[in-house]
Amino acid sequence: MAFSITLKVRDYECDLQGIVNNANYQHYLEHARHEFLNSYNVSFAELHKRGIDAVVARLTMAFKTPLTSGDSFRCTVDVKKEGIKYVFTQNIYRLPDEKLSVKASVETVCLIDGRLKECEELDTIFFGSKHKD
Repeated sequence: MAFSITLKVRDYECDLQGIVNNANYQHYLEHARHEFLNSYNVSFAELHKRGIDAVVARLTMAFKTPLTSGDSFRCTVDVKKEGIKYVFTQNIYRLPDEKLSVKASVETVCLIDGRLKECEELDTIFFGSKHKD
């Protein structure tokens, strides 16, 4: 089952049309990925301090139903490994009707001490052991 977090739209995240500005959905997705890491007792900041940086290589989003000020929503996170990439499948659902708002795929790679590498530590955390394709 995918990880999920519930959040609420704040007024300043909306544009003149009264809907969430498209760039803010990326913030929601990123926050959910960080909370996903925290659910494994992994700090994004601590990884960085140790020279491990997970960086976004590609992000695609499909906007389905806009969120508006005050809306509560649920953001889900699931991850799989494709080669050297971690592919996060993320969805945002408006609450309480669970209507799909955004469907996203976020591909990340790891830089270890500034070099693109496999990250055995994250493989173990996410998948239980060194991941084999």
